[in-house]
Amino acid sequence: MADDSRTENKGAFGSYAAIGDSFTEGVGDPGPDGTYVGWADRFAVLLADLMPENTFRYANLAVRGRLLDQIVEEQVPRAKELAPDLVTFCAGGNDIIRPGSDPDDVAERFERAVADLTRSVGTVMVTTGFDTRDVPVLRHLRGKIATYTAHVRAIADRHDCPVLDLWSLKSVQDRRAWDADRLHLSAEGHTRVALRAAQVLGLDVPADPDQAWPPLPPRGALEVRRDDINWAREYLVPWIGRRLRGESSGDHVAAKRPDLLPL
Repeated sequence: MADDSRTENKGAFGSYAAIGDSFTEGVGDPGPDGTYVGWADRFAVLLADLMPENTFRYANLAVRGRLLDQIVEEQVPRAKELAPDLVTFCAGGNDIIRPGSDPDDVAERFERAVADLTRSVGTVMVTTGFDTRDVPVLRHLRGKIATYTAHVRAIADRHDCPVLDLWSLKSVQDRRAWDADRLHLSAEGHTRVALRAAQVLGLDVPADPDQAWPPLPPRGALEVRRDDINWAREYLVPWIGRRLRGESSGDHVAAKRPDLLPL
């Protein structure tokens, strides 16, 4: 079975490239200049802290809205060209949430990309889906996401990849781990994922990613309904509109960090 906490060098990677979609780009976690930060950037900082100053290099190739085949076409070749010590590969989520998608088919295409990557880079960390039991927008897709997650873990076994298992990260099932759009993590959610990624590589981390959240005051049915109406107006309707027009949130968006640069 895949060992989720193994690493030969205890996290001492000199270079890291992240590939994926909005999750890896960091949507939901804006920085002071408006550029998204996200778990991959935060994870890179933890890795850089293990290296001499200005020697660690990092690239983030992820672009919001990208489907698996787009990531394979656009980002995987660039990651192979950069040939970093570590790649994190999270893809397929946007495919899975599409009506009629087949998680078995998505997993087959994902595995071909993993096999390609592992021949060119040092270590490939793959990422499972979240347990969406308590995520209102994605709750009805839990079965498909669970199937895809099982495939990802099996793929990791076959290709000897460490696994960033988000399904088992219970703290991100709290609504405070999610942004107002209910589709992307909040800054705190991204932080917890970054800490978990570091744990997968055997690093000591400054906080427990599964630390319990403080209790929330009870919410009445009227408050919940009002929040749902506001969410639908602000996020759901525009999202449906983009789908009907064949648009993506990632149209005209480029990777924020396409080169391996010192961090």
